[in-house]
This record gives sequence, structure tokens and C-alpha cells, in this order.
Amino acid sequence: MRGSSAESYQRLGAQLAAAVEEGADADRLADDLFATVSVLRVRPTLRRAATDPTTPLQARSDLMRGLFEKHLDKAATDLVAAGGAMRWAASTDLVVALERLGVVAVARAADRNGEADRLEGELFSFGQVIAEHPELREALTDRARSAADKQALLRGLLDGKACAGTVKLAEQAVLGEHGTVRQAFDEFARIATESRGRTVAVVRVARPLDEQAQSRLRDVLARQYGKPVHLDIVLAPSTLGGLQVEVGDDLIDGTIASRLHEARRRLAG
Repeated sequence: MRGSSAESYQRLGAQLAAAVEEGADADRLADDLFATVSVLRVRPTLRRAATDPTTPLQARSDLMRGLFEKHLDKAATDLVAAGGAMRWAASTDLVVALERLGVVAVARAADRNGEADRLEGELFSFGQVIAEHPELREALTDRARSAADKQALLRGLLDGKACAGTVKLAEQAVLGEHGTVRQAFDEFARIATESRGRTVAVVRVARPLDEQAQSRLRDVLARQYGKPVHLDIVLAPSTLGGLQVEVGDDLIDGTIASRLHEARRRLAG
């Protein structure tokens, strides 16, 4: 999101943080926001009415409050109504913002339960599992299977192996518009990490890094980016040695494979 939508999202994020600090149930807040997203996704007329730039902001806010206050907790109702009173570059941006806020609420609940690091790691790891198993990807993208069926499949895979927040976000991942479920997991992991004031570094290595090496790498990246860094480690034997670090759009490639490729390129040139 950019422009007015990005500004509105930031304002709603601050409102959510304040609500949780004041005692709002983050788990219930996430459920309510995801329920609102589901309604707005299937009702484009309502979505457009809630974001119509020709309608007074207060009228849009009143519309959202009137429609949802009987079904949502107060904190969620206030957020949804506030979203109606803000400016959005596109009607779908409101839906995207509310879903992202739902992810933040899940992360807040996990943080409260001491499971924030576990949530972030599980989201990334299960995204990798999906990427590495074609039959699972096919099952999750099969249009003949209902969303409820796909949710049941994910619950069966994660039951007893993942925290409650991971399961909740897995169920949401099959309902959204993220391209693929794998992309949804990656995005949710990034949002959860950034909600804690940290940034994500995807590190590809040929062999596992011990805790000391991970700690040194976190320290280096934290100094470079000016904030704490969460490492997602990917074992990639094709790198041969060294490591490749991806932070947002930045790529630091210090692998042996990349050095060999560069040497071959120079010899050929």
C-alpha cells in the first residue's frame, strides 16, 4: 500500500496497539478482523461504499459501525469504523489493511503468551514445507476443494505441532488473495516480525549455523539496518559454502557458488 492507504494503515495500527495495551483481547480482535475481511471480500458494493471518496468520512464510519457492531467486540468495531473514516487509494486496500491488522493481533496474542518467536519461526518453516512438497501445494491450490476442506487439511498437518497463532493464520492463508498459500505464510511471517519492531533476514547456507554464528550475524545485520533482526535459516546445499542473506530488496551473496559463477563469467568474457 502507498500514499493515503499506507498512512491510514499506520494510523489503524497505532489504534490497535493502543487497544491491546488497554486490555483488549488480541485473540478475539484477530478473529473479528478476519471475519470482517471475509464479509468485505464477498461484498464489493459494501467495500466500495466504505471507501467512496465522494461520501463524507463520518457517514462511511457510521455505515461500518452500524453494520458490524452487533457482531464484533468493541475494539474491533472501533477499528472497522475508524477504517471507514479514513482515505484509501483503492477499495481493496481497506480489506488488505484489516487482514494485516488481524495478523498483527495474532502476533500480539503470541507475544503475550511467550510464543512470538515460535510463531514467526513456524510460519516461515511451514511456508518452506509447502514449497518443498508439490502434492501439498496442489492440494492447497485445487479449485475443486473448498476453503473449509483446505483449512481442515492444514489443521490436520499442524495439530499438536504448531502454536494456536500459527494454526489461525494457516486457516486465514487459504482465504486470502496472496497469489499462493506459500506467499501468504511468508507475508504473515514478515508482518508478525515487523510488528515487534524487527526485520526479517532470510539466510541460505549449505550447512546449519550454530547459535554463536547466528548471534554474530544478527549483531552485524542489526547494526547495518538499525533494528533487531530475526533470522530465517534455509538449508541450500547448492550454495556450496558461505551464505546468502536477503533482507527486503537487499541481497548479500557471499556463497561459494556465486563466486564460482562470477569467476566463470569473467573467464568467458
